Amino acid sequence: MVDRIGWICVIAVLGVAMLPVAGCEEPARVPSVSAAPLPAGADMQNLARQIVLQGLTDPDPQIRANAIEVVAAARQVLMMPKVQKLLADEAVPVRFAAALAVGDLEYALARKDVAVLLDDPNPNAKIAACYAMVRLGYADYYKVISNAVASKDQTVRANAALLLGKSGTKEGIRFLYWTLQRDDSADMVILQAAESIAMLGDHRIYPKLWTRLISAYADDRVVGIQAMGALGTDEAKNALITMLDDGVPEVRLAAAEQLGKLGDPIGEPEVLEVFKKNVMAEMDAQGRERVKILAALAIGEVGTEPPAKYLPSLLQDASKRVRLAAARAVLRRTMKKAGS
Repeated sequence: MVDRIGWICVIAVLGVAMLPVAGCEEPARVPSVSAAPLPAGADMQNLARQIVLQGLTDPDPQIRANAIEVVAAARQVLMMPKVQKLLADEAVPVRFAAALAVGDLEYALARKDVAVLLDDPNPNAKIAACYAMVRLGYADYYKVISNAVASKDQTVRANAALLLGKSGTKEGIRFLYWTLQRDDSADMVILQAAESIAMLGDHRIYPKLWTRLISAYADDRVVGIQAMGALGTDEAKNALITMLDDGVPEVRLAAAEQLGKLGDPIGEPEVLEVFKKNVMAEMDAQGRERVKILAALAIGEVGTEPPAKYLPSLLQDASKRVRLAAARAVLRRTMKKAGS
């Protein structure tokens, strides 16, 4: 359930799970993404909502999970009845994502359906249901999550670490440090535990996150950037600013996105560069998809107008993942303008 490249949890965050892994397709020259207009009469917000609604019923369970995350990230409460139905989806990642959305939005109308997942045979779905119940006011279920960081299953352990961070309960810090320091914790567990400690505001994790930013591997740097964004201190923000000079466009875009989340649009030039300099020209199909996704996510958080002119093209991209990322950007921009 945990994807090393992309979202930390394969279910939980559009910034990661929807990113494709590297492929072997030969690079080919392709036209740059243009600032093409939408079809006559089309409205970006309505189109974005249609894309998300289509994603919720897509045959691909990962697309359904991605669409659920957009609903939660953009706080689309009116779509939650459809997400509620996905608590009974046949795919574990979809049930997991649906339970997280219920918890994130504190959608009490789904309480009975979430309660069914408390007996789910898959431990990942079960702890996601516990998270939702905690967020709905049933604090006793927190213990199930904290116990799960000791699971022998590394995926369960990583997802439990994620949920401890999302819960916002400071008590989780000691459990996270414990699992972070265990000799038998896999790299994905260590990465998620560190980010979750950052989510809970413990400044002591900063040196650990910095080691990721100076890694030779770009995906490590992206993970470190996401965690620094979660920490959100002035020191973390300054570290993110240095990553805008990274040699890899994906890393620069990830930094621009996180800075945007922290209220600083300083990464706008790095987003515009992707389109104006056509940095995707020599990339294979998966590389182009990855950059478009990260660019769309950054546009949604940076919030300025110049990069937003590329959203219509991204909303009409051939890739469902790109369209979902663009839909998230549109809805996040709308949410921010409304002051939500």
